[in-house]
Amino acid sequence: MALNGKQIRHLRSLAHHLNPVVFVGKADITDALVDQANQALEAHELIKCGVQDGSDLSAQEAAAELAERTGSDVVQVIGHRFSLYRLSDKKGIEHIQLP
Repeated sequence: MALNGKQIRHLRSLAHHLNPVVFVGKADITDALVDQANQALEAHELIKCGVQDGSDLSAQEAAAELAERTGSDVVQVIGHRFSLYRLSDKKGIEHIQLP
């Protein structure tokens, strides 16, 4: 799903207050990390991730690869942190309403 500018701004404002739930470490992006990100996206739709100092990937590279492998969209990359968004199929959660 391609996000427009207004939707990205809205998601960035929501992601600002989040703490990272997925960390890319020295093993870079593994299948276990992708599974963890998928579970977090399914539960929350919008997640913040961090890239630790031991990783060979930059935050931009990690965001692009993880977004591709999870089928999500990159919302924002700042420093060692990035945010991902994917609409959840899970019932019973409050979905993020995009403008």
